Amino acid sequence: MAAAPSTVFALIADPRRHHELDGSGTVRGAVSGPDRLGPDSAFTVSMTMFGVPYRITSRVVDFDDGRVVEWRHPLGHHWRWELEETAPGRTSVTEVFDYSMVRFPQWVQWMGFRARNEQGITATLARLRERYPDA
Repeated sequence: MAAAPSTVFALIADPRRHHELDGSGTVRGAVSGPDRLGPDSAFTVSMTMFGVPYRITSRVVDFDDGRVVEWRHPLGHHWRWELEETAPGRTSVTEVFDYSMVRFPQWVQWMGFRARNEQGITATLARLRERYPDA
């Protein structure tokens, strides 16, 4: 995409802006926590799934400023963002949903979260491309 990694990272590392990225339709705007994520940061986000509102607190478990931010949800799954500069002012973005550490993997499969999250990631990355279109 046509943006420097630092520009994209600034958006991803601000939990108050996650609703701007979210392609799943579950993330809402109400957030408590830091303005910018860092190592071991915790943040709480308002969510809605299946029409049911809830709040969830996540904690950053991997952080490489400008390149990687990963957080863990209370059930054990992880969201990870990896950014790589491919040319000056251009960034490759990878978003990963990892439920290999979740406490109840059968529940994740049964609820169809793998397919849901694949669709959400695709939509999220499309939103990023709209925000930073190729010139």
